[in-house]
Amino acid sequence: MRASTLSELGRFAVRFLAVVGLIALTTLALRLAQGQLNTPIVALLYLLPVGLGASLGGLSLGSLAALLAFLAFNYFFVSPYYTLAVHQTQDLLMLGVFLGVAVVVSQLLGRLQASLQLAQAREAETTSLYELSTALTGLRSEQAIAQALAERVLEISGASAVELVFQSGPAPVILLHPPGAPRPAGPPQVSLPLTTARGRLGELRLWRAGPPLTAAGARLLATFAGQGALALEHALLSRTETQAKILAESDRLKSALLSSVSHELRTPLASMKAAVSSLRGGQVDWASPARADLLAMVEEELDHLNRLVGNLLDMSRIEAGALRPNREWLSLAEVAGGTLARLRHATAHHRLAVDVPDDLPLVPADYGQLDQVLTNLLNNSLKYAPPGTGIGLRAWAAGPDQVQVQVSNAGPPVPLEHLDHIFDKFYRVNAADRVTGTGLGLSICKGIVEAHGGRIWVENLPGGPAFNFTLPLAWDGAAAPRVPLEADEA
Repeated sequence: MRASTLSELGRFAVRFLAVVGLIALTTLALRLAQGQLNTPIVALLYLLPVGLGASLGGLSLGSLAALLAFLAFNYFFVSPYYTLAVHQTQDLLMLGVFLGVAVVVSQLLGRLQASLQLAQAREAETTSLYELSTALTGLRSEQAIAQALAERVLEISGASAVELVFQSGPAPVILLHPPGAPRPAGPPQVSLPLTTARGRLGELRLWRAGPPLTAAGARLLATFAGQGALALEHALLSRTETQAKILAESDRLKSALLSSVSHELRTPLASMKAAVSSLRGGQVDWASPARADLLAMVEEELDHLNRLVGNLLDMSRIEAGALRPNREWLSLAEVAGGTLARLRHATAHHRLAVDVPDDLPLVPADYGQLDQVLTNLLNNSLKYAPPGTGIGLRAWAAGPDQVQVQVSNAGPPVPLEHLDHIFDKFYRVNAADRVTGTGLGLSICKGIVEAHGGRIWVENLPGGPAFNFTLPLAWDGAAAPRVPLEADEA
């Protein structure tokens, strides 16, 4: 006989003896006080152990307590004593009423006890389901769902091992709980499918000893399996939705990239084609000044295409997390001077206001990347600022640990709803239909500045928009070296 069956028999035997003991103790106490108690009082007092027996053991032991109380009452307290015979009709009627009341009391209390146990069992089931739902909430991976489900199943089933098989992908996810335990030999005692409206998603297997599951236990396990299947289905739907959003966004970005790049390529290619055709066809004399102008235009358009390809490559490196600044201690005044010298032809139709002091602290930065940030910000200002207006380039120490650079222009202000998105890829505002560009320049600036540990933002000043970015002065715990002044050198 199995250990669990023996345990249940032992508990029943203890309750049985307790009921018998209650009746015996009540009988002994009533016998001692028999001279002071009349027969009706004795009958009422016998109802106490009957009720206690029903509360202790339910319907079966309650009925047993009623029968024992009836026999003891008849044997010891109804004449003739010490016999079960009844000579008087009145005593027979009293015994019948007592037996009926005792049975009714035991039945009522037994049913009440059974209802209480059922309510407690339902409460435990509800609590278990709530804990499982809470544990599964927010989980998006099959492994995490399997782990949470296996832990709860092991708690409520008394199983020695739980195995979950999820068949949601090309390769099934198999989890055996407790972790590290060997898979039990032989087939599982309980096997429940994990099914939803989408079909079978897996299987729940249990190895357990003892008697078969009760109807309530089997129902609770089936509910657990259903909850696990729904959590798995929700995770699959969420993953599918995320993948669909990623694909849609990828398609949108690809379309925007193709549209922008094709537009950006068409204009310089057409200009270079016209210039080369004029030179090759003899329409322009090689000794004339127009030849130099055409060649300069071809060179500028080639530089423009080179910047376009460079922006695309830089954007791909930023997205892949492969942008690594090659830091060295730089003077912002020297970097800004080199950038402005290279853009002197592009800035010829604007008034430049440059305020980058030579005595600013040195910054640990990548020269090429910092030059690209300034170039992109200045080119952006040149696109939107009307000819003849001013463009400002300023830099100052913004506290002891960073410097701030600002590029401002007299273009139209950036609408408030676009301030947080202006550094997104392919995002353009303010006459975007009349301005060329791929919409990658500001996004690349953000990637480079953040790779240096700084921050970039845009604000609307009274004269127009201004782009600001900061650069830290410390690098690997080392402070910026002191900038030598002309007096020191003398």
